[in-house]
Amino acid sequence: MNAQLTPVNVSDADFEQLVLNSDRPVLVDFWAAWCGPCRTLAPTLDELAREHGGQVTIAKVNVDENPRAAQAFGIRSLPTLVLVKDAEVKETVVGVQPKSRLQEVINRHSV
Repeated sequence: MNAQLTPVNVSDADFEQLVLNSDRPVLVDFWAAWCGPCRTLAPTLDELAREHGGQVTIAKVNVDENPRAAQAFGIRSLPTLVLVKDAEVKETVVGVQPKSRLQEVINRHSV
């Protein structure tokens, strides 16, 4: 798979293919358009996608448009970031986090 240098939008329809069946770790951002903290976090995720695109895919799931994926992962607060590797949740982070914290999560689980 080629490096993904921008976050990829994932829907309920392609969640299994793009996240669970991915050949590399995927950091999934569960967000909503009305969520202020989600908008605050977005530029950080863009940076991480550019910097770590060869190691991890940054995926964005709009919970209002794709409720099944959010429900399956028990998402209760936004933003929630879930690191999925080999179809398993490896780590979950809730709320806006500094870039350094998210880099640590990526580094712990990247190939």
